[in-house]
Amino acid sequence: MNYFLNALYAEGLKIRKSKVVWIIMAAFTIAPLMAGFFMFVLKSPVLAKNAGLLGAKAQIAGEASWPSYLSLLAQIISVGGILIFGFVTSWIFGREYADKTAKDLLALPYSRSIIVTAKFLIAMLTNFLLSIYIVCLGIFIGLMLGLPQWSHEIFTQGLYVLLVVTILTILLSSPVAFFACYSGGYLAPLGFVILTLVLSQIIAAAGFGDFFPWSIPAIYSGIAREAGAIGWNSFLIILATGLIGFLSTLYWWLFTDQHEG
Repeated sequence: MNYFLNALYAEGLKIRKSKVVWIIMAAFTIAPLMAGFFMFVLKSPVLAKNAGLLGAKAQIAGEASWPSYLSLLAQIISVGGILIFGFVTSWIFGREYADKTAKDLLALPYSRSIIVTAKFLIAMLTNFLLSIYIVCLGIFIGLMLGLPQWSHEIFTQGLYVLLVVTILTILLSSPVAFFACYSGGYLAPLGFVILTLVLSQIIAAAGFGDFFPWSIPAIYSGIAREAGAIGWNSFLIILATGLIGFLSTLYWWLFTDQHEG
């Protein structure tokens, strides 16, 4: 247990000392700012008309109200989270190879399963905290805009959808860790993230999004239908995908001796 806590502390220290996560957080900040701007445009029909194309794009968000705004935040996390969470996971695992520190980790008197599990937990925690930051910032912006249709029920339901979407999207980042380890760097996992992001849009548009893991969070967020309108089979698909990503990464670390030069 002490070994695991030490590994967890070391991974957490890497995150805290790195500038990468702060840069990612700054980049992710753009999302709720844009969502808030869309709501601001929708609240002012004259501004929307004068904005031209931007006003037309803002109409996609629906109306300027708390239900629409919370749904928009969930959609942002479901789509943007695939990219952001994938990047964080890719960095946590891929940096060991890019910085040539993987061999040092392998030489530690710790079980490799402990190291992998600690990395996954830190990646999940970091991604979850990023989501909390985005949601809190988004809520603050919504309060500043004075959006209508506020109620305890609407807010609670909106937060529930945001929580589920966040968890689903975070689970989908586990295969990224395997590609980071398998390729020994950042490019392959980032390429995988972009590929899944593109395919998620295409497959969802074709009507098969319920069966493609990376389309499911967006569907649940309400991007194509009523929020939460997916079956249990979709949840099981994401759970299986996350588990496969974790076990594949663990297998790679446990049997990677032959690849060490």
